[in-house]
Amino acid sequence: MSGADGARGPRARGRRGLPVWPGAAADVGSLRRQLVLWTAVLGAAVALALVGVVHAVVDGASQDAVARVLDDRAATVVAAAEATRAGTVSVPDDLLGPAVALYDDRGRLVGGTVPPAQADTFADLAGSTSERSLTRGESYRALARPFVVEQEAAGPGEGVGPGSGEGSASGAAGAPVTARGVLVVAESLSPYEADEHVALVVAVVAGLIIVGLATLLVSLASRRVLQPVAAMAATAEDWSEHDLDRRFDLGAPTNEIRALGRTLDALLARVADAILAEQRLTSELAHELRTPLTAVLATADLVALRGDLDEELRTDIADIQSACRAMAATVTGLLDLARDRSGPVRAGSGLREVVTSVCAEVDPDGRVEARVGAGVDLALSHDLAVRALAPVVRNAVELAHHVLVRTERDGDLVRVVVEDDGPGVAPEDADTVFEPGRSGVGSSGLGLALARRVARSAGGDVVLDPVAGDTGGRTSGPAGPHGARFVVTLPAARPHA
Repeated sequence: MSGADGARGPRARGRRGLPVWPGAAADVGSLRRQLVLWTAVLGAAVALALVGVVHAVVDGASQDAVARVLDDRAATVVAAAEATRAGTVSVPDDLLGPAVALYDDRGRLVGGTVPPAQADTFADLAGSTSERSLTRGESYRALARPFVVEQEAAGPGEGVGPGSGEGSASGAAGAPVTARGVLVVAESLSPYEADEHVALVVAVVAGLIIVGLATLLVSLASRRVLQPVAAMAATAEDWSEHDLDRRFDLGAPTNEIRALGRTLDALLARVADAILAEQRLTSELAHELRTPLTAVLATADLVALRGDLDEELRTDIADIQSACRAMAATVTGLLDLARDRSGPVRAGSGLREVVTSVCAEVDPDGRVEARVGAGVDLALSHDLAVRALAPVVRNAVELAHHVLVRTERDGDLVRVVVEDDGPGVAPEDADTVFEPGRSGVGSSGLGLALARRVARSAGGDVVLDPVAGDTGGRTSGPAGPHGARFVVTLPAARPHA
């Protein structure tokens, strides 16, 4: 649907005036929470990586230590090994401590002690032909080292090594004696695992402390840095176009935030000058237009009183009167808007009285059905409320058979819903219906543009609801696929304490 006073358009994106946003302080808090959260997450990731590196380093060091211990013990025993005339190896008993076993080349135990819990591992390693090791979980590691002892035999009647009395007839005097054996040595891993666990716990605790301190530091720093921003947002949220003298006043630009505050203060000063100039221009133009318009309307009224007018001329005079009254309403709205912007106090009005005045002004045939709750007051003057609502209802009355005006309370706002069963809004007009000069019936096309401007100046809005074809519970009028729904949002008066 396109109306007499302008075209209709999509939902507005925002309110005119200073760039404020609802919950600005919450947005700043959210930024601070994001900084703290990212610090904690990244710190935890770095700490986790460092813990992994520390664990790998400690584990590698433990493995190397175990290998060195086994190698040293095996080297000590092998260095002390001697060959007997019987071709076996012999090691002093004081070197064969716990978990050290000596085997001959046939895999028979010839010295040392095999722990019962490690018997299978020792038996597996006893026949090794090359050095190898086995690790059993976190319990122990065993090393098998095959070795060969070559030794010159003693003269007749002399023994060879600790076992000189054995096999004395098997070797001739001066003949070399060779013996082969396998030494198996085991080392418990429990002490090393305990050290690894201690190092891991220390690394985890240190990481948690570092992450906690870093998060706390970022939290305190971000709170300190963003505090001026939060104060600016909280202050700006309470401003409107009527608070033209308000400034942030953060002081000398000693940092980036204060420099931003000074820049915004300068911008606000220029915006205030522009708004004041616009108010003065609006008021002056409205006054200049009112005088000749009143003269034209008075002349048309006098001419209409003559009885010698033919029907065609009388129709033309009626059109002139209607156009003059519509323009007079527009001029009155501009004057009321200029006065309200420059006035220190905004008067209140009753919603029922506003709707009644609108219906009396634009609905002489009684096509408007009004459903208005009682006891609802608006936080703007009666004339401005009428100027915000009348063009919307006039649009509907001129293009529809039935119009429904109903009200809804939405927190600190009042929603006035205007529904009709007219032709609706053409899709190609949906983006331009609130532009000044857009009209579908030959009028000035300023009505809806002015209505939206008045509503936004009061903290409300005028939007085209995208839902069409819904009669909204109308008691009369056809319910079909056509029709339009406009929503006029106005501030509700706060109840007195």
